[in-house]
Amino acid sequence: MKDLKIALLQATPEKTVEENLYKGIEFCRKAKLQGSDIALFPEMWSIGYNIFNVSEKDWTKKAVESTSDFVKAFKREAANLEMAIAITLLEKTDEKPKNSLILFDRKGEKVLSYSKVHTCDFSAERNLSQGDEFYVSTLDTAKGKIKVGAMICYDREFPESARILMIKGAELILTPNACPMEINRLSQLRSRAYENMLAIATCNYPNTVEGCNGGSTIFDGIAYEMNKDESRDMCVLKAGEKEGIYVGSIDIESLRLYRATECQGNSYRRPKKYSLLTKEEKESLFIREDYRP
Repeated sequence: MKDLKIALLQATPEKTVEENLYKGIEFCRKAKLQGSDIALFPEMWSIGYNIFNVSEKDWTKKAVESTSDFVKAFKREAANLEMAIAITLLEKTDEKPKNSLILFDRKGEKVLSYSKVHTCDFSAERNLSQGDEFYVSTLDTAKGKIKVGAMICYDREFPESARILMIKGAELILTPNACPMEINRLSQLRSRAYENMLAIATCNYPNTVEGCNGGSTIFDGIAYEMNKDESRDMCVLKAGEKEGIYVGSIDIESLRLYRATECQGNSYRRPKKYSLLTKEEKESLFIREDYRP
Protein backbone atom coordinates (compact mmCIF):
# COMPACT_ATOMS: atom_id res chain seq x y z
CA MET A 1 0.00 0.00 0.00
CA LYS A 2 1.84 3.08 -1.24
CA ASP A 3 0.81 6.70 -0.93
CA LEU A 4 -2.14 6.47 1.43
CA LYS A 5 -3.32 10.08 1.35
CA ILE A 6 -4.58 11.74 4.53
CA ALA A 7 -6.32 15.12 4.45
CA LEU A 8 -5.99 17.28 7.57
CA LEU A 9 -9.03 19.59 7.54
CA GLN A 10 -7.54 22.59 9.35
CA ALA A 11 -10.78 24.56 9.29
CA THR A 12 -12.21 27.54 11.13
CA PRO A 13 -15.49 26.53 12.82
CA GLU A 14 -18.75 28.42 12.40
CA LYS A 15 -21.23 29.41 15.11
CA THR A 16 -23.67 26.49 15.06
CA VAL A 17 -23.63 22.71 14.70
CA GLU A 18 -25.60 23.04 11.45
CA GLU A 19 -23.09 25.48 9.98
CA ASN A 20 -20.21 23.20 10.97
CA LEU A 21 -21.99 20.31 9.30
CA TYR A 22 -22.27 22.16 5.98
CA LYS A 23 -18.72 23.49 6.11
CA GLY A 24 -17.40 20.08 7.11
CA ILE A 25 -19.09 18.41 4.15
CA GLU A 26 -17.66 21.07 1.84
CA PHE A 27 -14.15 20.44 3.17
CA CYS A 28 -14.55 16.67 2.75
CA ARG A 29 -15.56 17.10 -0.88
CA LYS A 30 -12.55 19.30 -1.56
CA ALA A 31 -10.31 16.75 0.16
CA LYS A 32 -11.64 14.03 -2.13
CA LEU A 33 -10.86 16.17 -5.17
CA GLN A 34 -7.25 16.19 -3.94
CA GLY A 35 -7.18 12.40 -3.99
CA SER A 36 -7.51 11.84 -0.25
CA ASP A 37 -8.22 8.40 1.22
CA ILE A 38 -8.92 9.66 4.76
CA ALA A 39 -10.19 13.04 5.98
CA LEU A 40 -9.53 14.07 9.59
CA PHE A 41 -11.20 16.93 11.49
CA PRO A 42 -9.85 18.94 14.43
CA GLU A 43 -11.05 18.18 17.96
CA MET A 44 -14.78 18.46 18.70
CA TRP A 45 -15.67 19.87 15.26
CA SER A 46 -19.42 19.82 15.95
CA ILE A 47 -19.06 22.89 18.22
CA GLY A 48 -15.59 24.05 17.17
CA TYR A 49 -14.18 23.27 20.63
CA ASN A 50 -16.14 26.28 21.91
CA ILE A 51 -16.06 25.18 25.56
CA PHE A 52 -14.76 28.15 27.50
CA ASN A 53 -17.05 30.11 29.81
CA VAL A 54 -19.76 27.55 29.09
CA SER A 55 -21.70 25.88 31.89
CA GLU A 56 -22.16 22.13 32.13
CA LYS A 57 -25.85 22.67 31.35
CA ASP A 58 -25.01 24.53 28.14
CA TRP A 59 -22.57 21.80 27.16
CA THR A 60 -25.33 19.24 27.42
CA LYS A 61 -27.54 21.35 25.17
CA LYS A 62 -24.82 21.57 22.52
CA ALA A 63 -23.99 17.85 22.53
CA VAL A 64 -25.21 15.62 19.68
CA GLU A 65 -25.81 11.89 19.72
CA SER A 66 -23.69 9.45 17.74
CA THR A 67 -26.87 8.68 15.77
CA SER A 68 -27.73 12.35 15.17
CA ASP A 69 -28.32 13.96 11.79
CA PHE A 70 -24.90 15.61 12.17
CA VAL A 71 -23.09 12.27 12.35
CA LYS A 72 -25.32 10.56 9.78
CA ALA A 73 -24.47 13.29 7.26
CA PHE A 74 -20.79 12.38 7.41
CA LYS A 75 -21.62 8.69 7.25
CA ARG A 76 -23.50 9.30 3.98
CA GLU A 77 -20.77 11.56 2.64
CA ALA A 78 -18.09 8.94 3.31
CA ALA A 79 -20.05 6.48 1.16
CA ASN A 80 -20.82 9.08 -1.53
CA LEU A 81 -17.18 10.14 -1.80
CA GLU A 82 -15.78 6.64 -1.25
CA MET A 83 -13.41 8.21 1.29
CA ALA A 84 -12.94 7.50 4.99
CA ILE A 85 -14.02 10.38 7.26
CA ALA A 86 -13.01 10.82 10.89
CA ILE A 87 -15.60 13.23 12.29
CA THR A 88 -15.30 14.69 15.79
CA LEU A 89 -18.04 15.83 18.11
CA LEU A 90 -19.24 16.72 21.56
CA GLU A 91 -21.18 13.51 22.03
CA LYS A 92 -24.40 13.34 24.01
CA THR A 93 -24.61 10.37 26.39
CA ASP A 94 -26.81 9.22 29.25
CA GLU A 95 -24.30 10.83 31.61
CA LYS A 96 -22.00 13.78 30.89
CA PRO A 97 -21.06 14.47 27.25
CA LYS A 98 -17.93 12.98 25.72
CA ASN A 99 -15.22 14.34 23.46
CA SER A 100 -15.44 11.80 20.63
CA LEU A 101 -14.25 10.70 17.21
CA ILE A 102 -16.20 8.44 14.86
CA LEU A 103 -14.47 6.95 11.82
CA PHE A 104 -16.50 5.91 8.78
CA ASP A 105 -14.90 3.89 6.01
CA ARG A 106 -15.32 4.51 2.29
CA LYS A 107 -18.55 2.51 2.31
CA GLY A 108 -20.04 4.60 5.11
CA GLU A 109 -19.62 1.86 7.70
CA LYS A 110 -18.60 2.88 11.23
CA VAL A 111 -15.32 1.16 11.99
CA LEU A 112 -14.13 3.08 15.06
CA SER A 113 -15.71 5.07 17.86
CA TYR A 114 -13.39 6.60 20.44
CA SER A 115 -13.89 9.06 23.32
CA LYS A 116 -11.03 11.02 24.86
CA VAL A 117 -9.57 9.11 27.80
CA HIS A 118 -7.31 11.86 29.16
CA THR A 119 -9.83 14.67 29.45
CA CYS A 120 -8.35 18.01 30.52
CA ASP A 121 -9.78 17.95 34.02
CA PHE A 122 -7.76 21.03 34.94
CA SER A 123 -10.04 23.10 32.69
CA ALA A 124 -13.56 23.11 31.28
CA GLU A 125 -13.25 19.47 30.24
CA ARG A 126 -13.87 18.47 33.85
CA ASN A 127 -17.52 18.60 32.73
CA LEU A 128 -16.98 15.66 30.39
CA SER A 129 -17.13 11.90 30.84
CA GLN A 130 -13.90 10.08 30.08
CA GLY A 131 -13.56 7.42 27.42
CA ASP A 132 -13.30 3.79 28.53
CA GLU A 133 -10.21 2.60 26.66
CA PHE A 134 -8.20 2.77 23.43
CA TYR A 135 -9.44 0.85 20.40
CA VAL A 136 -7.89 -0.35 17.14
CA SER A 137 -9.89 -1.26 14.04
CA THR A 138 -9.17 -2.31 10.49
CA LEU A 139 -9.93 0.43 7.97
CA ASP A 140 -10.53 -0.67 4.38
CA THR A 141 -9.30 2.05 2.03
CA ALA A 142 -8.94 2.24 -1.74
CA LYS A 143 -5.22 1.64 -1.16
CA GLY A 144 -5.76 -1.43 1.03
CA LYS A 145 -6.43 -2.24 4.67
CA ILE A 146 -4.72 -0.52 7.59
CA LYS A 147 -4.96 -0.83 11.39
CA VAL A 148 -6.15 2.49 12.83
CA GLY A 149 -6.51 3.87 16.35
CA ALA A 150 -7.16 7.34 17.77
CA MET A 151 -5.93 9.76 20.40
CA ILE A 152 -7.49 13.17 21.05
CA CYS A 153 -5.29 16.17 21.91
CA TYR A 154 -4.23 15.76 25.59
CA ASP A 155 -4.02 11.98 25.10
CA ARG A 156 -0.76 12.54 23.20
CA GLU A 157 0.92 13.83 26.37
CA PHE A 158 0.73 10.35 27.89
CA PRO A 159 3.09 7.81 26.31
CA GLU A 160 0.74 5.04 27.40
CA SER A 161 -1.90 6.18 24.89
CA ALA A 162 0.15 5.51 21.79
CA ARG A 163 1.90 2.56 23.42
CA ILE A 164 -1.27 0.59 24.03
CA LEU A 165 -2.52 1.39 20.54
CA MET A 166 0.75 0.02 19.16
CA ILE A 167 0.43 -3.12 21.27
CA LYS A 168 -3.09 -3.58 19.88
CA GLY A 169 -1.66 -3.42 16.36
CA ALA A 170 -2.20 0.18 15.27
CA GLU A 171 -0.22 1.29 12.23
CA LEU A 172 -1.81 4.75 12.08
CA ILE A 173 -3.11 6.97 14.89
CA LEU A 174 -5.59 9.72 14.03
CA THR A 175 -5.26 12.65 16.44
CA PRO A 176 -7.76 15.53 16.44
CA ASN A 177 -6.36 18.55 18.29
CA ALA A 178 -7.25 22.00 19.67
CA CYS A 179 -4.27 23.81 21.22
CA PRO A 180 -1.04 25.61 20.28
CA MET A 181 1.18 23.18 18.38
CA GLU A 182 4.53 24.51 19.56
CA ILE A 183 7.88 22.73 19.59
CA ASN A 184 7.23 20.64 22.70
CA ARG A 185 3.85 19.29 21.62
CA LEU A 186 5.22 18.59 18.15
CA SER A 187 8.10 16.77 19.82
CA GLN A 188 5.60 14.61 21.71
CA LEU A 189 4.03 13.50 18.44
CA ARG A 190 7.42 12.83 16.90
CA SER A 191 8.39 10.78 19.96
CA ARG A 192 5.17 8.75 19.92
CA ALA A 193 5.72 7.93 16.24
CA TYR A 194 9.39 7.08 16.74
CA GLU A 195 9.12 4.92 19.85
CA ASN A 196 6.14 2.94 18.53
CA MET A 197 7.08 2.75 14.84
CA LEU A 198 3.71 3.97 13.64
CA ALA A 199 2.28 6.91 11.69
CA ILE A 200 0.49 9.76 13.49
CA ALA A 201 -1.77 12.25 11.70
CA THR A 202 -2.78 15.28 13.78
CA CYS A 203 -5.33 17.92 12.76
CA ASN A 204 -5.42 21.22 14.65
CA TYR A 205 -7.48 24.39 14.28
CA PRO A 206 -5.96 27.34 12.36
CA ASN A 207 -4.82 30.59 13.96
CA THR A 208 -8.28 32.06 13.47
CA VAL A 209 -9.32 30.05 16.54
CA GLU A 210 -8.23 31.46 19.90
CA GLY A 211 -5.44 29.40 21.46
CA CYS A 212 -4.68 27.51 18.24
CA ASN A 213 -2.06 28.05 15.56
CA GLY A 214 -2.48 25.41 12.88
CA GLY A 215 0.63 23.29 12.53
CA SER A 216 -1.25 20.09 11.70
CA THR A 217 1.23 17.29 11.02
CA ILE A 218 1.81 13.81 9.68
CA PHE A 219 4.70 11.73 11.02
CA ASP A 220 5.13 8.52 9.02
CA GLY A 221 6.95 6.58 11.78
CA ILE A 222 9.97 5.60 9.68
CA ALA A 223 13.09 6.98 11.34
CA TYR A 224 15.64 5.04 9.30
CA GLU A 225 15.73 3.96 5.69
CA MET A 226 16.97 0.53 4.70
CA ASN A 227 20.72 0.33 4.01
CA LYS A 228 21.32 3.91 5.16
CA ASP A 229 23.22 4.86 8.30
CA GLU A 230 21.67 8.29 8.83
CA SER A 231 18.24 8.91 10.29
CA ARG A 232 15.53 10.69 8.32
CA ASP A 233 12.88 13.24 9.19
CA MET A 234 9.63 11.38 9.92
CA CYS A 235 7.60 14.58 9.42
CA VAL A 236 6.15 14.25 5.94
CA LEU A 237 3.70 17.15 6.36
CA LYS A 238 3.53 20.24 8.55
CA ALA A 239 0.78 22.75 7.83
CA GLY A 240 1.10 26.48 8.25
CA GLU A 241 -1.07 28.58 10.53
CA LYS A 242 -3.87 29.38 8.06
CA GLU A 243 -7.11 27.58 7.33
CA GLY A 244 -6.85 24.98 4.62
CA ILE A 245 -6.85 21.36 3.55
CA TYR A 246 -3.41 19.83 3.93
CA VAL A 247 -2.82 16.46 2.30
CA GLY A 248 0.13 14.19 3.04
CA SER A 249 1.01 10.62 2.08
CA ILE A 250 2.35 7.67 4.02
CA ASP A 251 3.82 4.49 2.57
CA ILE A 252 2.29 1.73 4.67
CA GLU A 253 4.22 -1.11 3.01
CA SER A 254 7.51 0.62 3.83
CA LEU A 255 6.31 1.19 7.38
CA ARG A 256 5.45 -2.49 7.76
CA LEU A 257 8.87 -3.52 6.50
CA TYR A 258 10.46 -1.05 8.90
CA ARG A 259 8.43 -2.42 11.83
CA ALA A 260 9.53 -5.96 10.94
CA THR A 261 13.23 -5.10 10.93
CA GLU A 262 13.83 -2.30 13.46
CA CYS A 263 14.11 -2.41 17.24
CA GLN A 264 11.59 0.10 18.60
CA GLY A 265 7.93 -0.62 19.31
CA ASN A 266 7.26 -3.96 20.98
CA SER A 267 10.60 -5.56 20.06
CA TYR A 268 12.45 -5.53 23.38
CA ARG A 269 9.95 -4.34 25.97
CA ARG A 270 10.03 -5.70 29.54
CA PRO A 271 6.39 -5.39 30.70
CA LYS A 272 7.01 -7.22 33.98
CA LYS A 273 9.32 -4.38 35.02
CA TYR A 274 6.63 -1.72 34.56
CA SER A 275 4.20 -2.69 37.34
CA LEU A 276 4.46 0.75 38.96
CA LEU A 277 2.70 2.22 35.91
CA THR A 278 -0.49 0.34 36.72
CA LYS A 279 -0.75 1.31 40.39
CA GLU A 280 -3.58 3.54 41.57
CA GLU A 281 -3.09 7.31 41.37
CA LYS A 282 -3.12 7.70 45.14
CA GLU A 283 0.23 5.91 45.27
CA SER A 284 1.89 8.51 43.04
CA LEU A 285 3.95 11.37 44.46
CA PHE A 286 3.00 13.72 41.63
CA ILE A 287 -0.78 14.12 41.66
CA ARG A 288 -2.23 17.62 41.85
CA GLU A 289 -4.97 17.18 44.40
CA ASP A 290 -6.68 20.41 43.39
CA TYR A 291 -7.31 19.00 39.91
CA ARG A 292 -8.44 15.56 40.86
CA PRO A 293 -11.91 15.01 39.28
